[in-house]
Amino acid sequence: MPTSTIPPKAKPLPPGVYTPVVTLYKPPSPSDPSASQPVDLDAMRLHCRHLIAAGMHGLVYLGTNGELPLLTSAERHAIISMASETALALKGPSYPVVAGISAPSTHETILNARSAASAGASFALLLPPSYWPKSLSPDALLQYYRDVATSSPIPIVVYNFPAVTSGTDLDSDQIAALAEHPNIVAVKLTCGNLGKLTRLTSRFSPAQFGVFGGSSDYLLPTLRSGGSGCVTGLGNVFPASVARGVYDSWARSTENGGQEETASAREATKRAQDAVANSEWACKKGLAMTKYGAWHFVGKGLGLDEAAFEMRRPYGPLGDAQKRWALETLGVLEGIEKELS
Repeated sequence: MPTSTIPPKAKPLPPGVYTPVVTLYKPPSPSDPSASQPVDLDAMRLHCRHLIAAGMHGLVYLGTNGELPLLTSAERHAIISMASETALALKGPSYPVVAGISAPSTHETILNARSAASAGASFALLLPPSYWPKSLSPDALLQYYRDVATSSPIPIVVYNFPAVTSGTDLDSDQIAALAEHPNIVAVKLTCGNLGKLTRLTSRFSPAQFGVFGGSSDYLLPTLRSGGSGCVTGLGNVFPASVARGVYDSWARSTENGGQEETASAREATKRAQDAVANSEWACKKGLAMTKYGAWHFVGKGLGLDEAAFEMRRPYGPLGDAQKRWALETLGVLEGIEKELS
């Protein structure tokens, strides 16, 4: 049983599997190949509809997979508006759309939160500031989150991903302290630390503070430890396999709040989790792998060009050998995805 006595959050992040959606671009003009690729909102709308139809429980835009640092503020607002309008039309107002709002300063981050809310986002995802990490004391880091949460019109989800924040790694004590703020409702642990996850789930119920894994290769251990789900880049490629094959299968086969499973259901869910973990290995090798897989297994069927799924410059496309390896590694889920879809 959770040990914390804090009250449930007024608006907790719903449990389930979330996709950190990739940003899609139009190719540069042939007359000016050095120009940056414009965001392709029409292509992103098609992809959004596909993810929702495949059973994804929520969507995250402007995260690491969404290339947040490479986008202008106007592009960010347009992307969130598109996603919010699409989700509202397909699923109604309760479907969660999470917007990345990370910025180096408290001031800019609060502006991002307000912009995301005005565009229709229901939650905000926030990395620790990392431009001068050695100049940011532990107290200042916690105060950053509290100041943003106090001023944000939408609830905050803490995003812990040391690989993209110059090694800044929030520990379980720091995250637990942030969980006491009424407008900080969940954490995404892309650090992959199951010990940290278990310490948090032993302390907080999902209604008090949701604990989400940062990838799907340990989704089942997350759920069995009392976690609320995961946010996984693999969802861009095989959304049904993760959302339906693992999470929904686990949810259907459990009783008494997820504490009991039949042997046959446990085995079926474990098989799906094994395949997901092996497929997601390609996503661990970089965003370009995820985006290429998303084009090959999803985008082609939607009539989208491969160039739409390339990263924004200066980041280049994969080589032929990398593409072959990505498809071979990701492809272990192709059959399962077709069955579930």
